[in-house]
Amino acid sequence: MQCYDKYLKAAFKEAATKAGHPEWELPDTAGTYNDTPDSTEFFGSNGTYLTDKGKFFLTWYSNNLITHGDDILDEANKAFLGCKVKLAAKVSGMHWWYNFPSHAAELTAGYYNLYDRDGYRPIARMLSRHDAILNFTCLEMRDSEQDAAAKSAPQELVQQVLSGAWREHIEVAGENALSRYDSYAYNQILLNARPNGITNKGVPKMHGFTYLRSSDDLFEDTNFELFKIFVKKMHADQEYCSDPAKYGQELKPLKRSKPKIPIEDLLDATTPMKPLPWDEETDMKVDG
Repeated sequence: MQCYDKYLKAAFKEAATKAGHPEWELPDTAGTYNDTPDSTEFFGSNGTYLTDKGKFFLTWYSNNLITHGDDILDEANKAFLGCKVKLAAKVSGMHWWYNFPSHAAELTAGYYNLYDRDGYRPIARMLSRHDAILNFTCLEMRDSEQDAAAKSAPQELVQQVLSGAWREHIEVAGENALSRYDSYAYNQILLNARPNGITNKGVPKMHGFTYLRSSDDLFEDTNFELFKIFVKKMHADQEYCSDPAKYGQELKPLKRSKPKIPIEDLLDATTPMKPLPWDEETDMKVDG
C-alpha cells in the first residue's frame, strides 16, 4: 500500500479515532510486491479485507485517492479555464488477480473493486463534474494471452471500467499497454473502441485512442503497413477529415467544473452492475 508516510499515518489514525476505533492501525499483513494474495493474511481466503477493519481501511484508502484526483482536476480546470482543451485522467489497468476473490493488485493500487463492489464507477462519477475523459489501458489484451497463474482478466476489466464510465455519461479514451504490431492485438483494440461496431445503436464508442508507441520496430515495413490499415479501420475506413466539428470532436472553451459531489453520492456508484454488451469480435478487422 502507498500510505505509510507520517502524514497518511496521522490521517488514518484520526479517521479511525473518529470512527470509534483508535486502536486500528494501517495494515501490516498485506505482503510485498512479489507475494501471491493467498500467502498473505490481508488478501487471502477470509482475509482481513473482509473484516470491518479491512473494509474501513480500504474505503479510507480509495476515498483519499478519489478526493486527491478530484482536487487535482479542479486546479487543472481553473488553470485552463477558457482554453480549448479537454481534461482527462488516466486510470491504470490492474488486470492481474482480477479473477482472485480479493482483487489484490487493484486493492493495493487503491481501486477498491470486488465482485460485490464497483471500484471504478465512483471515479467516473467524480470525473463527470469536470467534464473529463476517463483514459484506460490494456485495450489490446485478451485473457487467453495471460499466464493462468496470475488470475488475470483484462477483457472483463476493460468492459467493467468502460461500461461504468459510459453509465456516468462521460467520454472514454484508451491506449494499449504493451507494444504490439499484430492483427490479433489491433482487432481487440478495434472491438473495445466500438463494442457494437459501426452503428448508431448499442454501446457508446470511444472518444479517442493513443497508440504506444513510436519506435524503430513500428516503422519496419511490414509492421508499418499493418499499422496504417489499423489507423484506417479506427476511422471506419473514412477519408481524412481536417474539421473536428464534422465528427464530434470540436474542442470548445473549458467551462468551470460543476459543484463538488459529496463522497456519499460518489460511493452510491459502488453498487455493481452487469457490463454493457460487447460483440464477440470487431466488424472492422485489419486482416479482412
